Amino acid sequence: MTSSPKQPTSTSEDRTEESPGGDETRPEAAKDPIPDNSDAVDASDTSDEASDKWDAFAPDAPQARRGRLRRFLGHEWTLAAVGSVLLAVLMTWPTVKDITRTIPEDIYDPLLQAWQIAWAGHALVTDPMNLWNANPFFPESGSLAFTDAIPGYAPFGMIGEGFTAAVVRYNIVFVLLHALAFFGAYVLLRQLGARRPGAAVAGMAFAYAPWKLAHGGHMNVISVGGIALALAMLARGHGFSLRTGYRSDRTRTGWVIGGWLVAAWQMTLGFAIGIPFGWVLLTIGLVVLISWFVKRRPVVPWRIVIADLAGGAVFATVTLAIASVYLKVRETHPNAERTEADLALFSPPPHGLLTAPSENWLWGAAHAQARTTLPYLAEQPLLPGFFLIGLAIAGLFFSTWKLSTRLWLGGTTLVMVWLTLGTQSANGGEYGYLLVYRHLPGMEALRTPGRLILWVTLLLAVLAAGVVSAFAQQAYEVARHRPLSQIGIPLRLAMVLPVLLVGVEGWNNTPHPVVPTPPVAFSTLKAPLMILPSDQFTDEAAMLWSTDGFPTMVNGGSAFYPARQDEIRNMSTSFPSPESVQYLRDLGVKTVVVLRDRIPGTPWERAASTPSDELGIDRREDGNTIVFTL
Repeated sequence: MTSSPKQPTSTSEDRTEESPGGDETRPEAAKDPIPDNSDAVDASDTSDEASDKWDAFAPDAPQARRGRLRRFLGHEWTLAAVGSVLLAVLMTWPTVKDITRTIPEDIYDPLLQAWQIAWAGHALVTDPMNLWNANPFFPESGSLAFTDAIPGYAPFGMIGEGFTAAVVRYNIVFVLLHALAFFGAYVLLRQLGARRPGAAVAGMAFAYAPWKLAHGGHMNVISVGGIALALAMLARGHGFSLRTGYRSDRTRTGWVIGGWLVAAWQMTLGFAIGIPFGWVLLTIGLVVLISWFVKRRPVVPWRIVIADLAGGAVFATVTLAIASVYLKVRETHPNAERTEADLALFSPPPHGLLTAPSENWLWGAAHAQARTTLPYLAEQPLLPGFFLIGLAIAGLFFSTWKLSTRLWLGGTTLVMVWLTLGTQSANGGEYGYLLVYRHLPGMEALRTPGRLILWVTLLLAVLAAGVVSAFAQQAYEVARHRPLSQIGIPLRLAMVLPVLLVGVEGWNNTPHPVVPTPPVAFSTLKAPLMILPSDQFTDEAAMLWSTDGFPTMVNGGSAFYPARQDEIRNMSTSFPSPESVQYLRDLGVKTVVVLRDRIPGTPWERAASTPSDELGIDRREDGNTIVFTL
């Protein structure tokens, strides 16, 4: 069929008809014209290339009939990127409302991670070789690796200076990481062959699943957009989709290299999510290799093989370079090592998979009783979403994916659920998480099996996208034979409904407390310094305050307590006694700052009232702050 010159041509998205069960049949040109939402393909083109779902998203050869700027602004990928950011602002509201004063979730770990971003940017600009030797935890070295670091956000840390900039920076990254998660999942499903409504459902589920709200203070856990984006780019580069399989004529070297680079960047955003991601990539590679040998051995261009080897080498180099730092910390600080007892504490019970965190607007209050049986509320409410689960189950029976694909997706989802339960699965996890914990390098560093719910969520999202895409195809078939004036609006509303349901289930009720401001200008103090009281939560605030000049200091919050830090804290409880002053002097500490409003009820509460005139130290009071210069 040839398009009328007065009518818009059909898009590549609507080329392929599907059977009611979702299995593909022959490509067929549209019988009726539909709006041109992206670069159009001539309606007479019935080739497989025209049916490629990615063509509308990232075409290799933009058509010359439209201006470059117009093409850019009108491309699906541009609209998806802008829409992802706007959606993130809405779904994380009120993060940007008071961007200079408040922070999502609480004033503990988010303050530490706001400091991490600031320090990474500062270090790479001023002294890149000492990136891991951060200013807290004096006199220790390698302190950036005392907890799961996120140096991949260092470029943001290069913008602005000081405390307020650090808070603003954190809030911006918090919004953008949600945008990237939606965008990454959306483009992944578009590449795999989903229609736009199905891809949007997957993006919404992956970015805003209810369980992620419990990790609102763990940026290293919710920074997952690079995972989906890397998988999308690698699939694109290898000419693969779930609908058409591997096509050697669609391979693209640039996409392969780009996918590996994004995967390497993802590893710099934390090993808590990065290590399982690395094993997933390796597993996919092994499955592909085995399939290549077992099946007809399709031709793989040498340029793709070389791109994979080069990209994989970059990924491995980045991963091993970061891992070496953490291994050194574990050697120096044996108490940093995770044990199977830690797994038992953090493993979620089965009902945790259907329990929402308190930060969830829709289910939070209703699940309050269920949460009373969960000892670790930041790790064990793991609801991926009831609407998502329902769509995924439906996707096992009615889908745009082939039956064999659905069976693989369903089986893999069950395996990941089994691993997510940790030691709470049958036989204490002996035939589940403990197998990977004991035998896969790197997994022994992870104490929270529940974070594998990320992969359960992604697999459910793929299944859900399949059923929504199949429904969209059926709706399109109906629309081809009826006037748009009769069914246009109802059909569009029907396409949006699954997205809205999944989105409402991910709506947040996250607190946004005011960030405590610095009690003193840290850049004016003689370093090294120590802030009293010194405990996990005060020290995390002190780390953020230290973005004013980054002075070295004894204080520091992390995933474990270094033995020397415990010793310093114990010796400082009698400050300003002669013994404690001498101990700190011998250590090299120049300044001690006592916070009057924080010491009541702590071992340091006498520090503000104990005389120090005969100790040869300078004491200066400023409101709630007492500064001792040793």
